[in-house]
Amino acid sequence: MTTRVLVTGGAGFIGSHYVRTLLGPQGPGDVHVTVLDSLTYAGNPANLDPVRNRPGFSFVRGDICDPVLAGHLVGRHDQVVHFAAESHVDRSILGAAEFVRTNAVGTQNLLDAALRAGLGTFVHISTDEVYGSVPTGSSSESAPLSPNSPYAASKASSDLIALSYHRTHGMDVRVTRCSNNYGHHHFPEKLIPRFITTLLDGGQVPLYGDGLNVRDWLHIDDHVAGIELVRTRGLPGRVYNIGGGTELTNKELTGLLLEACAAGWDSVEYVEDRKGHDRRYSVDWSRIRDELGYRPRKDFTAGLAETVRWYRDNRAWWEPLMTRAAL
Repeated sequence: MTTRVLVTGGAGFIGSHYVRTLLGPQGPGDVHVTVLDSLTYAGNPANLDPVRNRPGFSFVRGDICDPVLAGHLVGRHDQVVHFAAESHVDRSILGAAEFVRTNAVGTQNLLDAALRAGLGTFVHISTDEVYGSVPTGSSSESAPLSPNSPYAASKASSDLIALSYHRTHGMDVRVTRCSNNYGHHHFPEKLIPRFITTLLDGGQVPLYGDGLNVRDWLHIDDHVAGIELVRTRGLPGRVYNIGGGTELTNKELTGLLLEACAAGWDSVEYVEDRKGHDRRYSVDWSRIRDELGYRPRKDFTAGLAETVRWYRDNRAWWEPLMTRAAL
């Protein structure tokens, strides 16, 4: 029996790779996927070209905050995997309103539609940034939420709204919180693709503060595999952290990118630190490992080399996006 899955934000970096994976040769083969995406600056229809002509694919351009559209689409599907979000911290510092609207109000609108339709499973994709800065150790799913940026606060709000629909209405809501993603098709405003594309063009890259902020890096292949485990085998009302197992300071990561792009440290400009810049993120992903069998498979060194090679070979994809990436 075919499962009808509505994927919101499916033209973005992670959502599109999830869709390509579901409908690809290694996918489950029993799904029909509808992508709902408003195609804001970070949504790229070209990300879906590999599956656009598949019989199990359809696309709808629209806003998750539109209650009529949400009700119509959710009511025609069995499950929702909800990626759609405003996601760039710097942009949220410049203006938080759109983040609150999309991330909190949009999520609530989809949940209302799911409640009315009697939807089966609602997978809500979130981020480790909701835990805030972690000086030592790692955040488990039961750790207090302590977001520091407007972006992280809007995602924490959406998490709590989603989980409230499980607790209040008994809906099958599952939440994932991932560490920093990297890989191909990543919009070039984020650290790794921004550094790669800038260095390939011989430019200077900005390194915030002292460069000692720590992030755990998760390849997009591993993130998508973790999400699919949660969709197919996760438990209602459960939160699952998805980590990559590679913690690096931004300065260490910069050194690796400089080497991969054949550039030197004279290509780095130290800039004033971001407001409220979290020092360290780290998630404990033992729950998804022990309950669902998740393991990150992609070696970081190999994954980073593949990512640099993809951007080097796919200028036609990212060069038109550079004016949209400017902050």
